[in-house]
Order: sequence, then structure tokens, then C-alpha cells
Amino acid sequence: MGCETQDLIHAYVDGELDLVRSLEVEKHIQNCVTCSITYKNLQTLRSAIGADSLYFTPPVNLERRIHSALRGAGKSEVSLRAMQWRWLSIPISLAFIAVMIWTFGPILTTSSRDHLLTQEIISAHMRSLMAEHLADVSSSDQHTVKPWFNGRLDFSPPVKDLSDQGFPLIGGRLDYLENRPVAALVYRHRQHFINLFIWPSVHGSDVGEKTLAHQGYNLIHWTKSGMTYWAVSDLNISELQEFVQLIQNQAS
Repeated sequence: MGCETQDLIHAYVDGELDLVRSLEVEKHIQNCVTCSITYKNLQTLRSAIGADSLYFTPPVNLERRIHSALRGAGKSEVSLRAMQWRWLSIPISLAFIAVMIWTFGPILTTSSRDHLLTQEIISAHMRSLMAEHLADVSSSDQHTVKPWFNGRLDFSPPVKDLSDQGFPLIGGRLDYLENRPVAALVYRHRQHFINLFIWPSVHGSDVGEKTLAHQGYNLIHWTKSGMTYWAVSDLNISELQEFVQLIQNQAS
């Protein structure tokens, strides 16, 4: 795909593309600096315009106070100023939005980055299922899967088999998230697959579980002992939470 993909980014951000085209655009954005910047700018602008903090309801008596202040200047001047007020309100509103975006830009960028990571993780999970590429190393033996990552990653991911608890280990593979290689451990619960993505955390302290639901998938992420974890599956949330609790207990 060339940079004519720019024409599709608006539709991608609004969720108007089909699954195949969305994956194509997503892959292109990861490799094209220009389209990546366009996408991030659209996300930031969309978040800014949609934020509740940018909407203000004027006081009920605002109009009366304005007319009262202008009444003494004469009818013609009042009419002129009223007309000017109507026209000036448009650039004033646009200027206000611009200032708010400038002021809260870093916060909105962080929110956009979190949303982008969620999309990345769901896409990685879907690709593994669609391409039938769940694992680079297929084994339920943690002593086979864990050593496989040696030399392929700059960290050693914790690997546990949970077969006795109903979540057998299927294997592991390399994936790419947040502009870095990560470990992907694959588990199964009945006919449902769980991708557990692991990579070193940039935060010094542990972060508790956060639960998300997006595009029909449930996600839980947390940080523990210097590692970031993201679990994603079409399992119902209670069973995914059970899996996460088992992982955390095993890692303790």
C-alpha cells in the first residue's frame, strides 16, 4: 500500500472499514511515519473535541447582561455590536479549542497512545488466530517454551503451564508491540484462546489490574515485578479474570 492510504485513515479512525482493510491500514501505519503522524493527530483532535471538559454552558442571564451593558450606547451601536458578537463567536470558539488542545495536548496524547496500544493488542490477537500462527514454539512444557525466548528477547518472560487449572499452555511466539519485540504466550480454555503479552515495564512500581472491553474482546493489563502484562481473549470477563489471578499467583 502506498501513501494513498492517507485517504483511508479518517474511515479507519471512525471504524468504518471492514476487518481486512482495517488490518491493512493498521499494518501500513506501523511502517509509514507520515501516516502514523496523521493517525495520531486525528486521534488527538477527536479526543479533544469530544472531551466533556471542552463544553461549557453559558449562564442563563448572560444574554440579558450583554444587552443591558450595550443598551446605553444607542440602538444603532447595539445592533452593530450584536452582529459583531455573532461573527466573533466563531473565531473565539475556534481559538478556545486550539488553546485547550495546546494546554491538554500531553494528556490527550497519552490517552490516544493507550487507545492505540489496545488496538495493537487486539489486532495482534486476531492475526494470530486468522493466520493460524499461534505459536513459534508449540509445547505445553514451560521448560521448553521459556528457553526458546533466550537470545530472541532482551528479557526472560515468566512462563507457567496451568493445565491442572484448566488453562493449558499451547506455546509461545515473538510479537511486536509499542515499537519493541515482546513475548506472546498462548493458553487455551475450552475452545477459547488467550494471548498473554509480556514485556519490561517503563514504570518502577506495580500497577493494579485494569479491565477493558473492545470489539468483542476482553482485555486485562497490569504491571508486576518490572513486567507489563496484557491478557486478551473472547472469553467472558470472569473466566479471563480467573486466568489472570492464576498467572499472578504463579508469578508470586
